[in-house]
Amino acid sequence: MGETINGWIDALVAFTGLSGLWILLITIPLGIIQGFLGLFPFATIIMLHISALGLVNGIMASWISGTVAAVVVFWVSRSLFANWVLRKWEKRLQKYGRWQLRFEKYGLWAIILLRTIPIMPNNLISFMAGISPVKMIPYIWSSIIGNLSHIWLFAIISSSILIPDIDNVVLILSYAGFCIVLLAVFFFTVYRKPGSHGKDNEVTM
Repeated sequence: MGETINGWIDALVAFTGLSGLWILLITIPLGIIQGFLGLFPFATIIMLHISALGLVNGIMASWISGTVAAVVVFWVSRSLFANWVLRKWEKRLQKYGRWQLRFEKYGLWAIILLRTIPIMPNNLISFMAGISPVKMIPYIWSSIIGNLSHIWLFAIISSSILIPDIDNVVLILSYAGFCIVLLAVFFFTVYRKPGSHGKDNEVTM
């Protein structure tokens, strides 16, 4: 199934003849479809971007596509299909119930972590956020940061396969610096007061 969908995506790109950043006209809708249905992994879109645009531009294009898709799925889930999401994904939501509690406690920080580390599917993160108390603006920020972290990490892991002659030392060091800054901001905002464990900061930066 995955190979078939990848073939369809490749054929679609070839048929449209789009290149450069214009490829976002295809990949943003594909990202939204992936966000709702999960028919293929988002890694497929990341690899397409990196192959078509190079490493840095591919990361940026994937970041844009992933963030737009995450926001659209969140908004639709919260505004139109919250009850449907609860019924459709009830069993899977129960499976990740402890993370739903972390959503309520840590808000955007839990979303950033989940988007960075593949603990659960990206579309399920958006669905869970849509039925959680997290507000729209903090969610957008969490998706911007979390998607960047996820795509950056994936690029480090896959760059040697997609671009065999690349020297990814700078990519690794820059990502390490990004993570250090992110952890520093987390501890400052969540634990800046004695006895504070995120409740007052669950939906704020």
